[in-house]
Amino acid sequence: MNSEISNRLQKVISHFELTSAKFADAIAVPRSSVSHILNNRNKPSLDFILKIIKVYPEIDLYWLLQGKGDFPSPSQRKNQSLPSKIETLSNKSSNTTKEPEKLSSNSQKEINKVVIFYKDGTFESYNPNK
Repeated sequence: MNSEISNRLQKVISHFELTSAKFADAIAVPRSSVSHILNNRNKPSLDFILKIIKVYPEIDLYWLLQGKGDFPSPSQRKNQSLPSKIETLSNKSSNTTKEPEKLSSNSQKEINKVVIFYKDGTFESYNPNK
């Protein structure tokens, strides 16, 4: 199982176009921890897995642990044009915060948080309600 989870972890790192070092920095773990898991020296701890899920909520926990399901999910594959929309958002000034608009007049959903991931492994989080 250990090599299987390391394969899935490598798939995650590749999907987000990160190095293992940048991935470790993104989830706030020592770089050696990621290296040891990728090289099958160690098994990931629960804390390690939870940090991944916290930073990358689009990763299905069950897929990461057991390999059941898909990554990226079919809905994520359909939204491959999303990064260009996010890049447009990131070009706007980060000092301005607007109240989120409703998606349609029938929608009761409001934006809670927007997270922008950059190719260098960093990210920005916008909370319109704060």
